[in-house]
Amino acid sequence: MGAISGGSLIRDLVTRAVPGHPMSLADLEAFGISPYLAAKYARSGWLVRLGPGLYRLPSPPLDRDQCLLVLQEQDAGLHIGGRTALSWQGIRHHVEFTERLTLWGTGPGPLPAWFTTDFPTKYRSAKLFTPEVRALGVFTPTAITPGVRVSSRERALVELLRDAGQGQDMEEAMHLFEATSGLRTRVLGDLLSQCVSVKSVRMMLLWGERVGNVDVDALRRDYTLPTGSGSRWVGTMDDGSTLVLPPC
Repeated sequence: MGAISGGSLIRDLVTRAVPGHPMSLADLEAFGISPYLAAKYARSGWLVRLGPGLYRLPSPPLDRDQCLLVLQEQDAGLHIGGRTALSWQGIRHHVEFTERLTLWGTGPGPLPAWFTTDFPTKYRSAKLFTPEVRALGVFTPTAITPGVRVSSRERALVELLRDAGQGQDMEEAMHLFEATSGLRTRVLGDLLSQCVSVKSVRMMLLWGERVGNVDVDALRRDYTLPTGSGSRWVGTMDDGSTLVLPPC
């Protein structure tokens, strides 16, 4: 392919590509750029190679939401969760100078370095719900790029409690729990009834009863909640202390 034709292809890409969007070989093919040309453009500085079969333009920088859309194509269960999901819905304990994302997914991880280098991330792949509710309580907030999946307040709290004291500061978790209002009993009940974390279920009931932002009576009445056996739940926290949750 001649230099003029090649130059025309890259100019077309610069003009029409979504700013900050990582581009797969299929994306580049749509602009007439073959894998051979993509590698050539990367060597000459017209493209930046992010990883196998993935490129971006030298500028502008990678866009967080565009990157999340690409990662979601690789993991259908990937979504913003926990404290980040609450923060994106206006519920936060303190403002971070550098945002650290909390991402939940079904893959084993880790997330690719091209993403985590620009966007510090805590990735969680622990099984929290049965497959029946894998996508329940996941949506796209109004101010976020369409298609980016984010946990609702209800799901985010269940995720937050799963990590409380174990990767998530307990005091911050309590502050975030207290600051969260408008919880939908139906959504919370559907999630808790399919939750495989006894810790999350018990903490939701105990803290909800104490704070008053969860209709605990309705949850007990209308749902079969997996609260575990009649024994205490005991776990070791990051600081070496022991968390004891009574039967409920």
